[in-house]
Amino acid sequence: MKIAVTVTPQKLIDVLLNVAIVRPVFIWGAPGIGKSSIVESFANSLGLECVSLLGSQLAPEDIIGVPQIVDGKSIFCPPKSIAREQPYCLFLDELNACSQEVQKAFYSLINEKRIGEYTLPEGSIVIGAGNRAQDSAIVKQMSSALINRMFHVELIASARDWLAWATEHEIHEYVTEYIGLRPDHLWSQPPKTEEPFSTPRSWHMLSDALKSYGSGITEEQIGILAAGCLSPNHATQFKAFIKQIKNRYALSAIINGEQRWPSDPKDRDTLYFLSQSFRAQLAKELPKDKNNLRAATQDLVIRAKALIKDLANISLEIAQTTVSASDGVELPDWFLIEIVRDLPRLAEKKN
Repeated sequence: MKIAVTVTPQKLIDVLLNVAIVRPVFIWGAPGIGKSSIVESFANSLGLECVSLLGSQLAPEDIIGVPQIVDGKSIFCPPKSIAREQPYCLFLDELNACSQEVQKAFYSLINEKRIGEYTLPEGSIVIGAGNRAQDSAIVKQMSSALINRMFHVELIASARDWLAWATEHEIHEYVTEYIGLRPDHLWSQPPKTEEPFSTPRSWHMLSDALKSYGSGITEEQIGILAAGCLSPNHATQFKAFIKQIKNRYALSAIINGEQRWPSDPKDRDTLYFLSQSFRAQLAKELPKDKNNLRAATQDLVIRAKALIKDLANISLEIAQTTVSASDGVELPDWFLIEIVRDLPRLAEKKN
């Protein structure tokens, strides 16, 4: 499904408040991005019960019901989960994972809020959701007739929205501090191979596991938990982040000259995490065009060059990684040119 405009969770709530009350809405988005929780929160905000049906587990009779003979005529009896007396929010999750026959069963429900002779109570809302084909999830081609019966919107992850939600739901402080520092790690593209990957849901899962272990959790246990929930690279950096906290290393202190890069070989994982966080901060604060460089940022540029030089003296490989493009984080071209000019070793190919 190709949608020209994407929305954050906060913007999606606005769409649902204005569109879902008059037309069925279909939410596209990657697995674990928060589609289900947003719909449930939206329904609760309207005082409606949210009834979820999982498309991948439905048969046509789960929608249209089974026939019953009344006065010599057959009448389809809709399922109890759908046939309700009070208005509610019907959430059709994984709608594009169900078979074509099940999709057909949804036509009148989505278009007219009706199943046979039963009509949803006035004020009821119908919302569908599904993963995208590029997410390596179980999806089936959605018929054009079904597509045309719904309003479509694509949800993307927003670290700002998620952190606000995380604060309200008491997500573990290690997780919120990490995402606050590395918002680009909140979500990662689902891999082609079978391995964990980072999503808002997986960070929530990690938070629950950290809380379950309690304050006595060891560094090894944190590594196990992170590896079981997150993308491998994110898991490694999260473990290093916790180690950094316990060793009292702070990126801000290093930038301000109050601390130096950790140089002990046993702290290489911490050094790597700090360097990657440093790169993310530079990418955020340095302008794409050098002409837009302000005096305060110029001081950061001077300090950054010195820090990268110090980093190269500790580990040339980590320094090269710091100025390279990865995780979708790229430093401005003008800054890279200046860095390579002053430190030509960084342009050498890594073995």
